Amino acid sequence: MKQRTGTAYGFLSPYLIVFAAFWIWPILYSFYLSFLFTRRQPWTWNPRVTWGRLVQDPEFFNALKNTLLILVVQVPVMIALAVLLAVLLNSTLLKARGIMRFAFFAPVVVGEVAYAAVFRLMFNADFGVINKLIEGVGLPAVSWFSDPTAAMALIIMAVTWRWAGYNAIIILSGLQSIPDDVYEAATLDRVSPVKQFFYITLPLLRPIIVFCVVLSVIGTMQLFAEPFLITNRGGPGGATETLGLFLYRQGFTVLNFGYASAVAYTIAALAVVISLLNLWLGRDAT
Repeated sequence: MKQRTGTAYGFLSPYLIVFAAFWIWPILYSFYLSFLFTRRQPWTWNPRVTWGRLVQDPEFFNALKNTLLILVVQVPVMIALAVLLAVLLNSTLLKARGIMRFAFFAPVVVGEVAYAAVFRLMFNADFGVINKLIEGVGLPAVSWFSDPTAAMALIIMAVTWRWAGYNAIIILSGLQSIPDDVYEAATLDRVSPVKQFFYITLPLLRPIIVFCVVLSVIGTMQLFAEPFLITNRGGPGGATETLGLFLYRQGFTVLNFGYASAVAYTIAALAVVISLLNLWLGRDAT
């Protein structure tokens, strides 16, 4: 038995070595870095300039505010839209359902640089198609990249466009797992389709929706590509800078690895706390 166990671990050892070298060690080393002052050589132990700075840095709190704003506004809108899309994609009245499902899922597989370039062209203040449509109905053009509120709305729209279909496909799998006889019994009892949706579909989808919310929270806490590529590194004036972008700037622009590590662990802790809160709120679903 011991020989068989040793053989099994022998086959697993290449993976375990790679996992330890490129996953476990960086996590542990970055936690150690978070207590070091890394702006000059030699690096010295000084938690006051990393964790101490974290609690009084206005730029960090600006990034935290922007991230939480996206979290509070974008995630509920996206999940609601994903549920609606899933119901529509599950309808027997829909023709070419396979093609439609792929069409809504496709934004996830589009390269971030490509779709960011398309959004920048579409929302260009001078010749973008969105402003042309707005002006066509008699409204003034919007400065999407120079107005802080408009820039934040643009980020929210971009993230929603990219991930709503992905979440819809996950919720669709939950919809398809609901037995048909539940709806048949409700129909025989003359329960309207609207009441079936609110009293049967949504309660049975609750675990899937909670799962999607947790994934969305984790993704939002790490949001980087959209503010970096679409609003030119969190512009205007840091109005769309997220924690992920702030972490990148500290680590790879000013090379302050100690402070960047402290920010990284703060992001991870916030994601865990918010995700656990969502799981606790949805505990009755299990």
